[in-house]
Amino acid sequence: MRVQSLTLVAASAALLAPTNLPAAPAPYRPPEEPTARSEGDVRAADLLALVRGCAQVSRGRFRPDAGAPATIPVCGLPGAVFWKADMDIDCDGRPTRRCNHRTDPHFSSAAAYAQSDGRRLNAERLPYIVLPAPSRVWDHRDHGVGGGSVAAVVYRGRVQYAVVGDTGPRNLIGEASYAAARRLGIPADPSAGGAGSGVTYIVFKHSRVRPIENHRAAVAEGERLARRLVDRAGAAVPTG
Repeated sequence: MRVQSLTLVAASAALLAPTNLPAAPAPYRPPEEPTARSEGDVRAADLLALVRGCAQVSRGRFRPDAGAPATIPVCGLPGAVFWKADMDIDCDGRPTRRCNHRTDPHFSSAAAYAQSDGRRLNAERLPYIVLPAPSRVWDHRDHGVGGGSVAAVVYRGRVQYAVVGDTGPRNLIGEASYAAARRLGIPADPSAGGAGSGVTYIVFKHSRVRPIENHRAAVAEGERLARRLVDRAGAAVPTG
């Protein structure tokens, strides 16, 4: 029997041994986007209980969309105003991957308000709502509402907090940013998304978030003001 040389044995063992290949790079995963949920502890049902009726504060009514009948009043609460409408998607402000001239034929980089650093708001990231421009029908400034005011937006049992971030046509109401829609589970495509009805917008008078882009501050202030609104309503109910 022939004996293999040590060199040949070593070479054969190296060929038969498992090869340690470099680990494959992990596939790219884009950052997770917010999913539909409620923010804070105030229940949607408690807020909706406050807006069953309407003490109208606007002189007239608004249209949900161009050409639609004007059926939506702005109503008053102690410390807040509200309206019930649809939700159109606002992508105006800083151009981003989802908000730009290609994705939104009506895109404008000239949103009404800017961040603390002078840059336009990021509709893809910042939950904000849109107010009608001041008119004889309703001037939001008369109610202590404007850029940076805090809002609670309610849809299908969810509550999301937002700021006032833009103004729109003076005869239309019911619009919010891409980010606000996504967080409420509303399709956010600026061309084909939105909700046809069922959205309640509650804006707190004389509230303000600084800087306007600080969503965490908007949630904290919104939760505080929403809780105060609900507690006041509960205290006003006779106990018999």
